[in-house]
Amino acid sequence: MSHEIEIGLGKRGRASYPLDAVNIVPARRTRDPEDVSLDWQIDAFKFSMPVIGAPMDSVMSPATAIELGKLGGMGVLNLEGLWTRYESPEPILEEIAHLQVAAFSPENTARLQQLYAAPIQPDLITARLAEIRDAGVVVAGALTPQRTQEFYRTVLDAGVDMFVIRGTTVSAQHVSETSEPLDLKQFIYELDVPVIVGGAAGYTPALHLMRTGAAGVLVGFGGGASSTTRRALGIRVPMATAIADIAEARRDYMDESGGRYVHVIADGGLGNSGDIVKSLGMGADAVMLGAALARAEEAPGAGWHWGLEAAHPVFPRGDRTHVGTVAPLREVLLGPTDHTNGTANLMGALRRAMASTGYTELKEFQKVEVQIAQV
Repeated sequence: MSHEIEIGLGKRGRASYPLDAVNIVPARRTRDPEDVSLDWQIDAFKFSMPVIGAPMDSVMSPATAIELGKLGGMGVLNLEGLWTRYESPEPILEEIAHLQVAAFSPENTARLQQLYAAPIQPDLITARLAEIRDAGVVVAGALTPQRTQEFYRTVLDAGVDMFVIRGTTVSAQHVSETSEPLDLKQFIYELDVPVIVGGAAGYTPALHLMRTGAAGVLVGFGGGASSTTRRALGIRVPMATAIADIAEARRDYMDESGGRYVHVIADGGLGNSGDIVKSLGMGADAVMLGAALARAEEAPGAGWHWGLEAAHPVFPRGDRTHVGTVAPLREVLLGPTDHTNGTANLMGALRRAMASTGYTELKEFQKVEVQIAQV
């Protein structure tokens, strides 16, 4: 049952909760962490951890996508990023890392806009995806809805295994009087590869995305630590509530479709291991990590983090944010580590949290008891 709160005489709204307000409750039974399985499968692809690398230039290069794949997760390359605009993007990445230190800087934004104004080169899309495929890991690439129709054929011809359509807010019913919108349902129906699509932050939009045939739905607006969407547009749904709402949409869609399961993937604002634990406890099947992986020594951003929306030519909605460098990617994900603040051994933390609450499987952990902290 949903209870609305009177905001004022003319407006009511639901209470919603961020992950910080949620607490995982220990159970009477505990398990050995070694008995916990973090295996996750979406469509025909199996992974040893429920981790997807966010398609952001500060996080995923072909090399880091390959490394993440070898460690047991899935890296997603941004096919509208620097790696598909420049033959040798390393000097560009180095320049971005040495821009002004200030997080809010119109000069930094202007330079990002200039750098991302270079045209996307289809042959570079093919080359980057081929590099990942040759390494023997799952090949995944991302486009925004605006670019999908233009480049999807190039992506498919390059041999992608998983296609990601990721934007600030993605709907199944985009209406435009000036251009022909992407018919998401028809598009997914005609593809031969599974599609993950989002972001979505509510029950109804997520349910409509599930009805398009998507294999997974991204929960959130993307960008996380580097996004200014909340300040710039006033749009936000706290992540704990968003995940729980969309997990309910998943359950109802299973009933509606006769058992088809669509994966719920938390995307954005998962900066530490505790956030990952809570996201899965609220009902997510997996997490898409940006800032958490941008702290790895191998990350292309060299301790800085930004998203594609930070370079939007008309209305940028993100900053280049300093997240620092913590450890090699293996340690960030699998440990062991000497960091105590939830920035390293992310999967070790998840394994221990599941063991402490008596669960050995990710799907079962979605049933964990939670409490809300009263502020």
